[in-house]
Amino acid sequence: MAVALTLARMKIAVLRHSHKGAWGSMTSTGVFLGLLFSGGTLYLAATADAELLAGVYAVWMMGWILGPVVMGGGDETLKPEHFALLGLKSHRLATGLLVAAFVGLAPLISLTALLGLAVAGVRHAGPAGVLPAVPAIVLQLALFVLLSKVAVGVLGLALRSRLGAVGAGVVNGAVLAGGSQIWVFLALFDQSGVPEAVWYLPSGWGLLAVRGDLAALAGLAVLDLLLLAAWAALLARSAGAPRTSGRPRRPIRAASANGAVVAKELRTWSRDLARNHQLVFALSFAVCFGASPLLIGWDGMLPSAGPIFVVMAAGLTSNLYGTDGTALWLTMLTPGATDVRGRQRAWLAVIAPVAGVVTVGSTAVAGGQWPLVLALLPALLGGAAGLVPLLSVYGLVPGTDPHKRSGNPLRVSDDNGGLTGLAYLMLALVVVTGVPAGLAALRYGWAGVAVGLATGALCYWGLGLMAERRLRGQGPELLHAMRTGRRTGKAAASRLAALPKPQQAIAWVGFGFGSIPLFPQGIVASIFIVNDIERHSWFLATYMSPSLRWPVVIAMVLLGLTMYGMALYQVSRASPRRA
Repeated sequence: MAVALTLARMKIAVLRHSHKGAWGSMTSTGVFLGLLFSGGTLYLAATADAELLAGVYAVWMMGWILGPVVMGGGDETLKPEHFALLGLKSHRLATGLLVAAFVGLAPLISLTALLGLAVAGVRHAGPAGVLPAVPAIVLQLALFVLLSKVAVGVLGLALRSRLGAVGAGVVNGAVLAGGSQIWVFLALFDQSGVPEAVWYLPSGWGLLAVRGDLAALAGLAVLDLLLLAAWAALLARSAGAPRTSGRPRRPIRAASANGAVVAKELRTWSRDLARNHQLVFALSFAVCFGASPLLIGWDGMLPSAGPIFVVMAAGLTSNLYGTDGTALWLTMLTPGATDVRGRQRAWLAVIAPVAGVVTVGSTAVAGGQWPLVLALLPALLGGAAGLVPLLSVYGLVPGTDPHKRSGNPLRVSDDNGGLTGLAYLMLALVVVTGVPAGLAALRYGWAGVAVGLATGALCYWGLGLMAERRLRGQGPELLHAMRTGRRTGKAAASRLAALPKPQQAIAWVGFGFGSIPLFPQGIVASIFIVNDIERHSWFLATYMSPSLRWPVVIAMVLLGLTMYGMALYQVSRASPRRA
């Protein structure tokens, strides 16, 4: 008990000093959304059928399991490896970390949602229904937290091999795509209702307990103990860094400096577990995102899989130089040299063939608009190849040197907020580079392909040149930032942190929510309108009269672009000296 209380106090101290600046703004946004979902759960507990409430709690459970897995490790405020030298037995450390895991905003928000069990108990049996609800709430919350910890532990073990990194990328990409296409599953539920299987999931056992099934309450207690034992066993095996292969490595042979950079980058793409995961994650997300509407019999989104893969791959690699850590000193030792062009060529060598196969295959299956997808593909590839090094040197987020990473190789930096903000910015900017080619293809057909080739080549050359100049002029400052973990004053995230809190909130709301009106309510809704799909799920434009559909789509796109523009404007207002 003393260990558990000590760890809980340690986490409270860490959280008290960490929710500041940009991270505090992101936390506030997350808390607001969490409380909104909790309020909706309580409303359903008071008004809806028990089957629907059981389905909602299943969603909460899946969020606890898959959320940390998708984010690459979840909450690591207290890392188990920090206590490896204290001589604590695994079950004592697991119990202490479990108690500490209940300290935080996420468990508090979930506890609020689980109060719906008490509401459901009162609806079923009157005031007496509160009695079984109290232990059910505690055990259900413990179940959520333990499932999350065990999932992260299993992920950490899986990521010690290339096969595990690939498998995790497939699962994580599919899960994120399913969450992004939640309207598809809502449409399925509208057709068939909530499946009865939700009662058999552990997330529904608490609801069964408040309805009089005490065996379900006992089952929750037993399952919690089993999960605690499993987590203790995972903690005992998770210490240490991933194993590396002992096979001899072939030397790099290249005829030029750029050729050597390309060869080095290609080997990194094939050997670095983080990059293995990024590539497979982007591919899995794109394919599942485009194929999800097939569940309701619509293949109109399938041709978008290739362009989506390019955009997602760019977002995941937006901190290209930061993930290499202090290896930048190798470039700095060569006066006047940069490796930007070599990195661009290597990035295209990895991404372009996969994007081409996915684009051609998905468009052939769906019979989509060939001019549009073939115009978007080169435009997005060129734009992404130029933006990846550019944003990486202008908004660099200090990363952990690959040889110093913990047992979870996906934890490439301690600044998850900075990585998330940089990835969102990359997604938006890459999409912008494809707009001219997309509009030209929609208006003039095959002429859009020429526009896509021209804009892609221009972005590749021009943005790459800007990145080269930045690297030559600010290379020592970037290396200092990676060595010390403190970003330079001109970095976008540092400028954002220097803003007053109201301006920070505006910027984070723009970066975090600008994609909602821009992509689903704007771009995706326009695809539905073109295919004469009406009154579909949560897409507002499909519910409008024919004369108002396109104005609503245009308004949503402009709203999304305005939100991103306001966020960028707030960042530009920050004083570099203050940052």
